Amino acid sequence: MRRTGSEPATARSALRFRFWLTVWGLIWAVAGTVGFALAGRTGWAAACGVLFLVVTVDLVLVVRHIRQGPHYQPGRDVPPYEP
Repeated sequence: MRRTGSEPATARSALRFRFWLTVWGLIWAVAGTVGFALAGRTGWAAACGVLFLVVTVDLVLVVRHIRQGPHYQPGRDVPPYEP
């Protein structure tokens, strides 16, 4: 099948990579929240807590997009969208 879109034939979504970066960020946000709370640094603990919430929302959205399938992660058999 000949591709006529503007993207390369080998282009793939980076959702799985973004998923693992989000998991890494989630681990650090939890560790920072707990560590700063135990050290008595409530401002930094609150900042890490807010970061935890942002990362959790991002993780939910990434998982949702991964589960939606080819629309967000097109394979070779999915034709490109019209520009």
